[in-house]
Amino acid sequence: MNDTTQQQVFEIIAKQAKIDLATVKPESTLKDLGVASLEAIELIFDIEEHFNINFPDQQGANFDSDTVQSLVDAVQKALDDKAAAGEGSN
Repeated sequence: MNDTTQQQVFEIIAKQAKIDLATVKPESTLKDLGVASLEAIELIFDIEEHFNINFPDQQGANFDSDTVQSLVDAVQKALDDKAAAGEGSN
């Protein structure tokens, strides 16, 4: 697990939810953090833009039950997939 990825996702969530970074925990759900579903959509866009990735549509987060960690994992997977796809195409 890339700590930097996790840190960056946490920072984006904290900024979007207008909460203290320290309150963002891996086990928190977006709902716990007070992120409404509309804000969560914006949050996903921010994360995609920040990391220059695209989440597959079926990966739409379930904001009531998905944890911050699952979001970080999704970002890491997208980054890994992108890196794998990009190998040899330079």
